[in-house]
Amino acid sequence: MHLLNGLYDAKLDHVPVVAIVGQQRRSALGSGYMQEIDLRALMGDVASAFLGEASDPAQVPMLVDRAFRSALARRAPAVVIVPHDVQVAPADPPRHAHGVVHTSAVFESGSVAATDDQLQRAVDVLAGAERPVILAGAGARGCRDVLCRLAERMGAAIVTSLRGKTFVDEAHPLCAGTLGHLGTTASADVLEACDALLIVGANDPWTEYYPAPGQARAVQIDIDPAQIGNRYPVEVPVVSDAHHALVHLLARIPQAQDASWGERVRDRVARWHRIAARRAEVPMRGVNPEHAVRALRPHVASGMRVALDVGSVVYAYARQLVVPSDVDVHLSSTLASMGCGVPYGLAAKLSDPARPVLVLAGDGGMQMTGLNEMLTVAARWRDWRDPRFVVAVLDNRDLAEVSWEQREMESAPRFRESQELPAVDYAAYARLLGLDGVSAGSPDEVEEAWTRAFAAERPCVVHLRTDPAAPLVPPSQVDVAQLWETLRAEADAGGEHGRAAVELLDAYLAIDEEEP
Repeated sequence: MHLLNGLYDAKLDHVPVVAIVGQQRRSALGSGYMQEIDLRALMGDVASAFLGEASDPAQVPMLVDRAFRSALARRAPAVVIVPHDVQVAPADPPRHAHGVVHTSAVFESGSVAATDDQLQRAVDVLAGAERPVILAGAGARGCRDVLCRLAERMGAAIVTSLRGKTFVDEAHPLCAGTLGHLGTTASADVLEACDALLIVGANDPWTEYYPAPGQARAVQIDIDPAQIGNRYPVEVPVVSDAHHALVHLLARIPQAQDASWGERVRDRVARWHRIAARRAEVPMRGVNPEHAVRALRPHVASGMRVALDVGSVVYAYARQLVVPSDVDVHLSSTLASMGCGVPYGLAAKLSDPARPVLVLAGDGGMQMTGLNEMLTVAARWRDWRDPRFVVAVLDNRDLAEVSWEQREMESAPRFRESQELPAVDYAAYARLLGLDGVSAGSPDEVEEAWTRAFAAERPCVVHLRTDPAAPLVPPSQVDVAQLWETLRAEADAGGEHGRAAVELLDAYLAIDEEEP
């Protein structure tokens, strides 16, 4: 039952996972026995790669082999159900007989290459564009350099999905940042003007931030033909490994003759960088969360692994944190299920104990699962070659992303009864477990907290007391204007949170207006 959330996360983000699940004894099934669940029905939707149940010990090797091959081939969860009496039965060598299947634990993936016709049709669309944009998703892994070269040749902007953020060079002057509600003003600007869209391994659901249907001619590169055209009308489908297709497109696409679009993109990107820097310095009650995450930049070192929880912390990550090319980021993207931060960080650490781990979580996700999982951290950390395991808790005592969504999407004020969270001293809790813990309640304390945490010789929790009124501003000015009206009504009704949010939103709007 508890596996379902993680398995659905894997299914929606196309990640191969094999789950081996226990079941009651076969003799008790159908009786309504204690903990008897119809696991085939329960797992039937989420196990989209493979679902099997062992009724004989001889089946187990075959089922496990099929589960791994299917999960890897289809990039989805596979589930093997093993009843208890099968688990404890003797594992006799399989016979060579009718009805006995022998398998092997092997898997190889072949190369998927675009056809010459697909590539040429893609060139025909992209070479004629005046305002091209490249949207890079998780399928662009390993394509950082060729993406930049292709963007330079085309004079194109690079926009990323949340999962694609780490696979591009965000310091490049043509990189406009993340798309979507949590994205950048630069990404919104270039997509609003785009006349040709090259989608590379992306399946981002924020379709209202894509160009309007019919506005842009689209080419999509994806290794899975079922994903092409899934989010936007596509004129040229290119079924291929992304790197192979991009290399061949780079060799065929001519250098853009008109530099005006590239100059406009660079201007919008530079403007966004100025906005982001100024937003991080807006004074708030306690710590500005964008300041806290931006201050992490020099501390996120090569080889580190980052785990990201769901909530307002994702906005700060998407807009303020730039990570080195070899830093893996683990997150719940499409399902966006809270409570994944510390569990994903722990999984990352257990898979490679020699690499330091950073977890970014809000207080909601931390209270949901993180506090419990810190018990596991406390029990295991002495076995790790590198003990650094830094958990940053952005504590605003509010389910802030939902509060802002209510204001923006429902024109409703924050509802305290469902949004307010209990006070927890996260740093003290860490010390209670024998770990390290440090708190920061003002901007002046943030740098010292990061320095101490990453120098600690044991896992450390950084408790950042942040402002619940910190704006989660969409990049669209139209959406911001509507949000401002709702906040003003909330403030006029006497809501303390509404008044504080209006003041901070006004500060953000002033920054946008002051940056040309």
